[in-house]
Amino acid sequence: MKKKLLKTLTGVGCALFLLAGCTKVSEQEIKPAEEVTQEAAPTEEAKPEEPTEAPADEEAPAAEGTAMKDRSGNDIVVPAEVNTIVSMAPSITRVLIDMGLADKIVASDTNSQASYGSELGADVSYMDMMAPDQEALTAMAPDIIFTSGMSSVDGNDAFGAVRAAGVCVADIPSSASLKAIEEDLIFIGTCVGTEAKAQELVDEMEEAIAEIAKIAATIPEEEKKTVLFELFTPSADYPTIYTAGQGTYINEMLETVGAINVAGDQTEQWPALTEEACVGADPAVILTADMYTPDVINVLLTMKGWENVKAIKDGAVYQLNADQVNQPNHHVIDAMIDMAGFIYPEYFDESVDELRPAA
Repeated sequence: MKKKLLKTLTGVGCALFLLAGCTKVSEQEIKPAEEVTQEAAPTEEAKPEEPTEAPADEEAPAAEGTAMKDRSGNDIVVPAEVNTIVSMAPSITRVLIDMGLADKIVASDTNSQASYGSELGADVSYMDMMAPDQEALTAMAPDIIFTSGMSSVDGNDAFGAVRAAGVCVADIPSSASLKAIEEDLIFIGTCVGTEAKAQELVDEMEEAIAEIAKIAATIPEEEKKTVLFELFTPSADYPTIYTAGQGTYINEMLETVGAINVAGDQTEQWPALTEEACVGADPAVILTADMYTPDVINVLLTMKGWENVKAIKDGAVYQLNADQVNQPNHHVIDAMIDMAGFIYPEYFDESVDELRPAA
């Protein structure tokens, strides 16, 4: 599984979130597949009737729904009433559940099943987010399908046939900033008619961010700690460390809590660093979101050649909840609070737990 995962991530130039259902923000335009049909020319025997004009006092019926753009910039028409939803990314599924819409989800992706299947209905259908059964989805005729950037990571629209069938497909590429995550929440709420709940989640995010930043501002410069955030632990087969660089909400979170990201000078969003580079950075704290290495903390603490790294000597190696940190939704605040407590326990006491998003 790890070999397949890393091969996929290397191919798309990032190292984040496959099983979490998220990825680097895709810059590729999603191009719906078009069905081209050719009607037979009418014969003299079957000549079509001449169109008749509608009475002047009659207006053509307006299309039901609201025209808008999705988060990828595609034009969509959201039905006036949304009663059946397909969510093809766990980050989105978590939002819908927290908005009280679990009972409206009729199909989802297998990664959502792994993380949140127990909170969804027993009759929900599950599919591969990168290769969904478009025929089955079209037959379901859901009111809306939410997709993520992962569904078009290879440049192909995995939902082209569903779009062509007239189903509303709203794409939400994995956001790279906390502000963009807030905008995603508002967009989802607008689509499904839970605008007030979406705004509530955004307000909770902003309150927590502001309070964390306020506390972080009291940390003296000489006490600032360097932090290595890692997604995958190096091994003999894969000796590099995938981490978060500039232009990511993870880097933004580390900076917000007052930490210094050892990869903060990397212009790539998800750079692959050598072990030598990481050891040379001598991080004071190591945070891992590795979901694949058994007993990952002990593995990190006993890695050969890392004995003199400050974080290893101090035992300052901590595991973050991968779903919370990898999925761009309001629960990144949970991950940020954990980061703050792990890095600066003397500044962030248990009172910050009160800032966690309600679920």
